[in-house]
Amino acid sequence: MLTHLLIKNYVLIDHLELPLSPGLTIITGETGAGKSILLGAIGLLLGQRAETRVLQSQDSKCIIEGTFELSGYGLQALFEEEELDYAPLTLIRREITPNGKSRAFVNDTPVNLDLLKRITEKLIDIHSQHDSILLGNGSVQTDLLDAFGSNSEKLRLYEERYDAYKKAEEALRKINEEAGLIRKENDYHHYLWQELDHADLRAGESAGLESELAILEHAAEIKAKFLGIQQGLDGQEVSALTLLNESAYALQQINRLAPAYQALAQRLQDVLVELKDISGEIDDAADQVEINDERMATVAERLDNLYQLTKKHQVGHPDELIEIRDDLRLKIDRFESLDAVLKAAEKESEEALNQMLAQGRELSKARKAIIPRFEELISSLVRDLGIAHAVFQVNLTDQAVPARSGLERVDFLFSANKGLPPQPLRNVASGGEFSRLMLAFKYAVAEKKQLGTLIFDEIDSGISGEIARKMGEMLKQMARKHQLITITHLHQIAAFGDQHLFVYKDNTRQTTISKIRQLSEKERIEELAQMIGGQNPSESVVANARELLKNSL
Repeated sequence: MLTHLLIKNYVLIDHLELPLSPGLTIITGETGAGKSILLGAIGLLLGQRAETRVLQSQDSKCIIEGTFELSGYGLQALFEEEELDYAPLTLIRREITPNGKSRAFVNDTPVNLDLLKRITEKLIDIHSQHDSILLGNGSVQTDLLDAFGSNSEKLRLYEERYDAYKKAEEALRKINEEAGLIRKENDYHHYLWQELDHADLRAGESAGLESELAILEHAAEIKAKFLGIQQGLDGQEVSALTLLNESAYALQQINRLAPAYQALAQRLQDVLVELKDISGEIDDAADQVEINDERMATVAERLDNLYQLTKKHQVGHPDELIEIRDDLRLKIDRFESLDAVLKAAEKESEEALNQMLAQGRELSKARKAIIPRFEELISSLVRDLGIAHAVFQVNLTDQAVPARSGLERVDFLFSANKGLPPQPLRNVASGGEFSRLMLAFKYAVAEKKQLGTLIFDEIDSGISGEIARKMGEMLKQMARKHQLITITHLHQIAAFGDQHLFVYKDNTRQTTISKIRQLSEKERIEELAQMIGGQNPSESVVANARELLKNSL
């Protein structure tokens, strides 16, 4: 429910604060006073497009702010999902700056327009004669039928089954598409895998082979140099080890004479030990170096093979070929299990289809069961609203392809003239008939579901007299459970309001502005009298207005 509305710097409105009550709020006023401006401001809270030309003054920003009572609308989950602070009394604000920037806030948290629409579309429903054209839309008709039949749970279950079926169907389509590619490429993948598998790839192999090949290619030179080094260390009469041994012995002698040189003697002894060890390893290395042209050719051929494969598969290192080989093996394995995967996907899709159809038939059964009552009620209401020969019918037509809304298409048929068969609503109803039908539909579903604040903009167009009174009674009855705001020019409807707001122009300043005020009982009588008899109504007209108000409350 909308409990308070603030409008600042919007078109002809300078500053307006409007407390709103439950029940039926009537808005009247002279033509051009600003009733439609009020609706435009509320439309901004619904996420409608904002333009800088709506600013009354270009020196300050426009602010539209609505305070909403959220209990009963089930919005807490949406607030949590979007990380918004939920409060039973929530403040929604829209701002338009002079430079054209638009911002929206929910409880002072910035939100984008899509989220703003998702929230406020559950809180406010603005209906004008132009909006009645939506009745010709099949999805709107389906929603109305399900709302009247309280089919929300059956529809929810069907939508779950439908979504599950579409997901399974899409998965099957992708598997079939992939299967076609796998079948087409399998022979080539198998050929590549065999080539890599026969290559007997091992991680790090190429680095070892490159090192070995470098030794084999220079084996004679390496061996000769090793031998030369070994001779210099320990193979000649005057070798490095011989000289070091002599030096170490001399230091030992010095150490016996002067122990202060103990550390120096030990360091030389350590060098001697290390050099002996190096000499031994060089000797072993020289023995291991083998001049082997056959092995050199084998290693070179292996490396060449690895490099050819690396180039073929466009990778930077032979080790990457192992991952390619394993990936090819996975593709081959998938091809070999393809039939089983396809059968499983086909079975899942078929089961999802059957579950969807079963739930769809339940929904169809529920819809068919409530159609007679729905047809009778809408026909009766529209006749009460002045279309004496109105006939309303609902037609269900099976669809070749199930939709998310159900297994059948819902069509509303209508005839306003005696003897003429009902035709699709979008083809035969006039603007005035659409308006009355929309009111009848809203009235029919009002008892069935929680509705947001309903705003009717001159839904009474084209009616008068007793028909207008009956429309007022319907609005009053709906307002017992839902907040209604109705803009009207008919006194018969205005008399039924629980709250009466009057919109007028203030010309006392240099610039005309629109204002709105709540009428007292005395002021309501005066306004009703003027709506009946024009300016300066007679005493009898005032008495008539007083009686009309008394009988409508």
